[in-house]
Amino acid sequence: MTVVVGYVPTPEGEAALTQAIAEARKSNTTLVLINSSKGEATVDNRFAQEGDIHDIEQRLASQGIQYLVKRPVRGHDAAAEVLDAAEEHKADLIVIGLRRRTPVGKLIMGSTSQRILLEADCPVLAVKAG
Repeated sequence: MTVVVGYVPTPEGEAALTQAIAEARKSNTTLVLINSSKGEATVDNRFAQEGDIHDIEQRLASQGIQYLVKRPVRGHDAAAEVLDAAEEHKADLIVIGLRRRTPVGKLIMGSTSQRILLEADCPVLAVKAG
């Protein structure tokens, strides 16, 4: 069993990570954290800093969570990276964070979230921050 979480360094990403940790602990399963960038990682604010990843790894280890952190920079969108990881690791659950959107934003919904929700072969748990 595996839980895959799409992580970005935002309140929504933190909410997703917190829930993914709870799910992994509850199921005594491995957590796979995906933090990807389409391009140059040093200028992509969705790509977590090394110190942030180190803190997350310490947090997971201190809670006894088996984990794998993947930080691909291949030009693929985040949805593809999360979906690929879910398939590769035979995920039982994907956890993603959602944020509030304007009416226009709702029309075009976050394409990453929408794509994961629609294309995943396993259940997807979407959480909001705060």
